Amino acid sequence: MKIDVVLSYEHGLQEAGRAAQVAEDLGFDGLWTAETQHDAFLPLALAAEHTRRLDLGTAIAVAFARSPAELAYTAWDLQTLSHGRFILGLGTQVKAHIERRFGMTWDSPTARLREMILGMRALWNCWQTGARLNFRGEYYKLTLMSPFFNPGPIDHPQIPIYIAGVNKGLCQLAGELCEGFHVHPFHTVKYLQEVTLPNIGIGLARSGRQRNDISLSSSIFVITGADAEAIAASRLAVRSQIAFYASTPSYHSVMEVHGWLDTAEKLGMLAARQQWQEMAALITDDMLEVFAVSGAPDELAARIQQRYAGLLDRINYYVPFVPGQQDAHWRRVAEAFHQA
Repeated sequence: MKIDVVLSYEHGLQEAGRAAQVAEDLGFDGLWTAETQHDAFLPLALAAEHTRRLDLGTAIAVAFARSPAELAYTAWDLQTLSHGRFILGLGTQVKAHIERRFGMTWDSPTARLREMILGMRALWNCWQTGARLNFRGEYYKLTLMSPFFNPGPIDHPQIPIYIAGVNKGLCQLAGELCEGFHVHPFHTVKYLQEVTLPNIGIGLARSGRQRNDISLSSSIFVITGADAEAIAASRLAVRSQIAFYASTPSYHSVMEVHGWLDTAEKLGMLAARQQWQEMAALITDDMLEVFAVSGAPDELAARIQQRYAGLLDRINYYVPFVPGQQDAHWRRVAEAFHQA
């Protein structure tokens, strides 16, 4: 199991290169960027310049805020800059954000994402081999590529694509077409076993592939700390985050597997009224135990390995990585995973 970190934007974009270099020096396998308040791709250009070994990927970039060609060009350049270490991680987001935050259109997300992936690969094949660009789908048509706009071949043209999702359709799409799947942090072992992996398996069967042809990556909620006060703060933060995710209708299927749909619907009503403070109280200790891994800092690696053996291939803690803050702790985290 590989151990990664998620870049923190606490000190701004200018610190991305140094953060990546520190993460590599501490022994981590990969660094991911998220797209919440900042662009997911820009920090990876700096990270690529400052590292030689670290995998660099987006977890995630919002697919439907962009065109297939825009994503293809950006990925091509980052793959070149990183000498083959870039991972293109894409997510659909949800309808409200695509329409109201990005001002783009939303419909049939699984089918549209499928076309986007195939369209990007058609562009990459055109650039790498000189083949004529002739991709025609329901959502995207890509048929024009003159030499002036063709970046040409690169040394590492096979760019891994990971997609993120929760429900069956995207799991099946990942199994069919992708090198990886970003399991949402809001997951449980039961959901992975009963929904995620079986549906990835359906997709794998469609394309004649095996489980080892796809990598599953996820952020893991951890409850830990150096003392009782820190543990209590960690517990509250995780409880609040789980409540936020559980309130989202797109993620209710995870709660439903455990018989907690009523709680999810109550959380959704509280969220609609922006009663954020009241939401955490609905997450019981039993729920917390299912969604998070608890333990002393030196115990977490073994507990995570035990819980997710055969389910996940690479993980990171649901905690932003800030260089210079607890570097000794982070080094022990990386060493513990590599020794397990």
